[in-house]
Amino acid sequence: MGEEELKQLIDGCRQHDRKSQKMLYKALYGFAMGICLRYAGNRYEAAEIMNTGFFKVMTNIQKYDNNKPFKAWLGRIMMNTSIDYYRANLKVAYTEELDHAIHIGEREVATSKLGYDELLLLIQRLPEAYRTVFNLFAIDGYTHEEIGELLGINPGTSKSNLHKARQKLQRMIAEQELSGGAGEMRNSSIVAIRHTAVKDLYLNKGFRP
Repeated sequence: MGEEELKQLIDGCRQHDRKSQKMLYKALYGFAMGICLRYAGNRYEAAEIMNTGFFKVMTNIQKYDNNKPFKAWLGRIMMNTSIDYYRANLKVAYTEELDHAIHIGEREVATSKLGYDELLLLIQRLPEAYRTVFNLFAIDGYTHEEIGELLGINPGTSKSNLHKARQKLQRMIAEQELSGGAGEMRNSSIVAIRHTAVKDLYLNKGFRP
């Protein structure tokens, strides 16, 4: 979608034009769903989060600054809505402090046979607290201090949850490689998070604290 067409849809949404709202939803569905899938435990949760996020977009679109990228603004709303969902549905509080975490560090994870969609499916299997911290730190680039403020936990808890998320992902990836299940996972229909190489994800700042 071109910038001019997007601008026209945004203007239409500001006038509460239902056709413009529907077209904007369709145009950015994949982008928004990709963000929500990272934080949700499954596609049904992601759809619920995304629809709530789009409701917030439509009801707050008057506040959008035309001088800033619209997708970035919408993406932030989707992320915040995902975090709100996490807060509302968290059943178990992970409060363990991790003073001396043992990190994976420089060692590469055996992901050569896994694509990004396959990795997403594994991330969705993480416990909600682990999954949320992993996404915020390893993918969205937040610090543990910032995550603590967003989730209402202390930085030590954030570090602990990230460490446990890494360990669990490591085990699941190893099991997946050994079982040869990558082929089956590739047949699952899923929206990609974004076009980032798996290797880059494991070697970014999230895995080099």
